[in-house]
Amino acid sequence: MITTPTTSRVAAIRISQRKTKAILYPFAFAPRLTLRFAVIDTIAAIAQHQSKEKQMAKLAFLGLGVMGAPMAGHLQNAGHDVTVYNRTEAKAEAWAETYGGGYAATPRAAVEGAEFVMSCVGNDDDLRSVCLGEDGAFAGLSSGAVFVDHTTVSAAVTRELHSAAADLGINFIDAPISGGQAGAENAQLSIMCGGDEASFAVALPVMEVYSKICRRIGDSGAGQMTKMCNQIAIAGVVQGLSEALHFAEKAGLDGRAVVEVISQGAAGSWQMANRYETMLDDKFEHGFAVDWMRKDLGICLGTADETGASLPLTALVDQFYKDVQKLGGGRWDTSSLIQRLRKMG
Repeated sequence: MITTPTTSRVAAIRISQRKTKAILYPFAFAPRLTLRFAVIDTIAAIAQHQSKEKQMAKLAFLGLGVMGAPMAGHLQNAGHDVTVYNRTEAKAEAWAETYGGGYAATPRAAVEGAEFVMSCVGNDDDLRSVCLGEDGAFAGLSSGAVFVDHTTVSAAVTRELHSAAADLGINFIDAPISGGQAGAENAQLSIMCGGDEASFAVALPVMEVYSKICRRIGDSGAGQMTKMCNQIAIAGVVQGLSEALHFAEKAGLDGRAVVEVISQGAAGSWQMANRYETMLDDKFEHGFAVDWMRKDLGICLGTADETGASLPLTALVDQFYKDVQKLGGGRWDTSSLIQRLRKMG
């Protein structure tokens, strides 16, 4: 039977996080205190917190891209003891200098003694490389540790690694994320999880550090399947928004005025609220890259073939993104679909 960190350990993490909030917002937690006693109590609480509860859990974070680096930073800032690994070691060293955590030369070295491991890498092969092999994370983890993968990968590789981890007594959770770079930097990610209920329960307090919502959807692979739903929905919304703004431009309308009105009705969306200005201004050097979106949509379409789902719009938008790549926009944000329309006239 796979073991997990004890429930008392989870409770201790949650209590420590609540104390941190109480320290930062003393009046919200004790409104009847006078200013004088609130200040005294706060100072005492800070001292006690820093001396006794600076480190809540020993963690490792594998992958320090635009998402992983700030996520690992939030964990270190929350008081966890974080060691990071990145394929480009200079990034790991720079992260350690910024946040005060440690870094290691291999995934195996990074996870030594860790209770929890978080990964956020590029694709199926990248995930296998940090998990498996002599220098992989699985080789360095003790039975009962929890491995949480935030990478968007196929459900097939997720189940493969879940099985490999189980054979070693390691708990594996697939936990892809949504919210983009801004969500990672502001600790406002949406996390969709698959895996054993007990494993999810012990990892939840850690993931809450950088999320606004974190839910278990089902067994292993369910998190990745849910992320596919997310990307399918985004693809259609971004194409629709691109066409609406392109239509407004061709009609001689003020795009900002148009969005101000229609965003308040049924047409409103996260993409409209967060991307319309940069779309109108032809600025796409930010956000979630087209190359990564095509990788994700490829997973969606491949899985759809396996399950018998019909995704005609997703397949079409995937080809539109291919056109954007041909324009040299592989690293542009996904909202660059509007550039394809502009180039078409």
